Amino acid sequence: MAPPPEEPEHEPLSGEATPFLLPGDIAHPDTAKELARQAEELARQLAALTETIRREHERAAHREQVIDRLHAENQQLRHGLLQEALTPVRAGLYRLYDTLVREATRWQGADPPSPELAGALLSALADEVAEVLGRTGAELVTVEPGDAYDPAVHRPARTAVVGAGAEGTVVEVLVEGFAMGDRVLRKASVVVGRAGAEEQIDGAGTESGVTDDGTDKESE
Repeated sequence: MAPPPEEPEHEPLSGEATPFLLPGDIAHPDTAKELARQAEELARQLAALTETIRREHERAAHREQVIDRLHAENQQLRHGLLQEALTPVRAGLYRLYDTLVREATRWQGADPPSPELAGALLSALADEVAEVLGRTGAELVTVEPGDAYDPAVHRPARTAVVGAGAEGTVVEVLVEGFAMGDRVLRKASVVVGRAGAEEQIDGAGTESGVTDDGTDKESE
């Protein structure tokens, strides 16, 4: 009787340092020992993978902490810079408040100033407000009657009949304008001279798109 054919040995799989047993290898000697070794190897690799994941999780958590800390520091820095920028503005408003309180007390007293002084007082207060605005970067744009109408800095509220030589010039300034460098923050609301019959731009005497205080709605 011929001996049974020997089972061919399995070649190690490509790229594997240690081949794993196949079902036909169970009859080989020391199979249990080999299975135990392979199980130990799998456990070792699983433990290494678990440790790698743990380290990655710790690194991710550390990155999140760093990002949160940097965000908090950035917010504190921005808040500090804002408060520092507002310091001169507050100083101007404190002075303006003190002036208003003092003048209100004086005008409400038993011997109030002459009404003729009201215009000068209000003008001085307006100058004080313009100075405070200037500390924020909003500089008053000076417009005078007779200036050429410039749509870049002027907003026509209405027109007025003028002589031929004054057509297209500013007749009256209704609301002052403000700018920050080359950027116009608010156009000056003006009356523009034109030849011919007087005509308002709209029934309210203000151009569409301008609020009652002269603020450009598009800039709000």
